Amino acid sequence: MAGKFRDIPKVPELRRRLLFTLGLLAVYRIGVFITVPGVDRTAMSEIMSAGGDGLMGLLNLFTGGALELMSIFALGIMPYISSAIIFQLMTVVVPTIDRLKKEGESGRKKINQWTRYGTVLLGIIQGFGISLYLENMHASNPEMGLLLHPGWGFRLLTVLTLTAGTIFVMWLGEQITERGIGNGISLVITAAIIAHFPTAVFQTYTQYDTGAMTTFAVFMLLLLIIGTTVFITFMETAQRRVPLQYAKRMVGRKIYGGQSHHLPLRVNMAGVIPPIFAMSILMFPTTVASYFQEHAIGQLINTMFMPGVWQYNVFYVVAIIFFCFFYTAVQVNPMDIADNLKKSNAFIPGIRPGKKTAEYIDHSLTRLTMAASLYISLVCVLPYFLIDEFGVNFYFGGTGLLIIVVVGLDTMNQIENHLITRHYEGFGARPGASEGSSRIKGRLQKKEEKDDDPGDDESW
Repeated sequence: MAGKFRDIPKVPELRRRLLFTLGLLAVYRIGVFITVPGVDRTAMSEIMSAGGDGLMGLLNLFTGGALELMSIFALGIMPYISSAIIFQLMTVVVPTIDRLKKEGESGRKKINQWTRYGTVLLGIIQGFGISLYLENMHASNPEMGLLLHPGWGFRLLTVLTLTAGTIFVMWLGEQITERGIGNGISLVITAAIIAHFPTAVFQTYTQYDTGAMTTFAVFMLLLLIIGTTVFITFMETAQRRVPLQYAKRMVGRKIYGGQSHHLPLRVNMAGVIPPIFAMSILMFPTTVASYFQEHAIGQLINTMFMPGVWQYNVFYVVAIIFFCFFYTAVQVNPMDIADNLKKSNAFIPGIRPGKKTAEYIDHSLTRLTMAASLYISLVCVLPYFLIDEFGVNFYFGGTGLLIIVVVGLDTMNQIENHLITRHYEGFGARPGASEGSSRIKGRLQKKEEKDDDPGDDESW
């Protein structure tokens, strides 16, 4: 495997981009260890260790341990992700945003600007909620000394610090996207998730060394990790290739067209958006119920929506299936695809152009989305199965593993594009081994056909 990456450092521009990306990710990881003023990091770690296996544990996972340390990056990039998802979903109900999306680069810049404003607003709201949470924890356990000076001064300082931290992380992600390699926002989240791996490996070894896990359990866990990763990779790269035929047309004395092609429809059109949005929706009931902990209804809601219980898993799976279909419908319009094929003099053999083609594509998308929703649901409930059956005390699988695989595939694809455009044959070519122009064009054409996937949404 190492031999396949030997050509990467030998491309100057690619080397600079990789170093720039790694440098900004290092800056992000350093910032995780800077604590919010007025908070005792040790006391916060003890609180998370005592009750951070549920919802707080999930939030801590996606912030790379920043919540456990009550870092200035405790909110992570999640406010930006939530704001981006909201604006993408609003394209269905708000015609103005839909028109901006179709205007091209200028429209996307305007939507990105509104997304940043939404990020600031969500950061302020979530930052204020965290300040209240910290004050409640300090009031219930004053002997721990969690806060130095609780009150409105602490609340305002916490809101300002956490919001500024989120904006800074968002800026880091945008700089990586523009001047580095890969999608910056996705890489920031991936770096946060991967940061838990050394701790997870050490905890697993400790369990095995103390006898809490048997050799067979460790072997089965390792086998399940490899199998799940391979399964996710297969599903994320799988696609349904709808055959296309181009009609022949005469231009002057020459006849053009008549070639056979295909329309690639990915199995998972929605990516990792459905589980993220489903998890965000399921956080809302527990947040509201936290203000009514003394009432029976509040206790019932907290019990039902506690991650890991069967009620939560059922709601989680239903929400994932719903958002898979909803987000796919938002991203892919079969009628638009049918119209574009008709304008290009392309048709599906045996299917009439126009409405019949749209119905055929919609039927194919429905079957693909059902398979994708079941696959995502299976992967997302996997961590709770491992915790209950194998006694694993960390979250493996779920949204975190999906993000790692999807971002890894996307980053490798971009690196390969850089190598191909500089006359390298993917990861296996020797530096300086130039290829024929026809072969290069053929490989680039294949990459363009893959990038022209109508369901390939913008990397979030």
